[in-house]
Amino acid sequence: MATLRITLRAGERIFVNGAVMRVDRKTHLEFMNDVTFLLESHVMQAEDATTPLRQLYFIIQLMLIDPAGAAEARTMFDRTYPGLLAAFTSAEIRSGIQDVVDLVHRERNFEGLKRLRSLLPMEEVVLAGEWTFPTDIKTPARPAVAAGAR
Repeated sequence: MATLRITLRAGERIFVNGAVMRVDRKTHLEFMNDVTFLLESHVMQAEDATTPLRQLYFIIQLMLIDPAGAAEARTMFDRTYPGLLAAFTSAEIRSGIQDVVDLVHRERNFEGLKRLRSLLPMEEVVLAGEWTFPTDIKTPARPAVAAGAR
């Protein structure tokens, strides 16, 4: 595995394997092996999880911040995402959610959060009612189906 180097500013926090660390001055951390971490700038507060995708983000975040409760959060994730796939009609959002599901199931939670963050602006548009179904899409002709062939 390659070494991962992270730079933190004075007063910034990082969540590492469930522990919260705050640095008092600018510092660099090098992770020499696999580690579960989340930067403070990527942490969503519970009161900010006000939309369906933000709630899903919060659940994945729990897996990273609290490894001891990760199994419970994973169960919650597995119960939550099918409803989101059914609720959204936007192909982009549905595809993005499926990407997130695939990443989480491969235990790539940090990348799942990153992908989910990219969907949040689209969700805002949909929830604001500004998204409309494109009218210039042509439905392909369905092939004829032979019924009662002998």
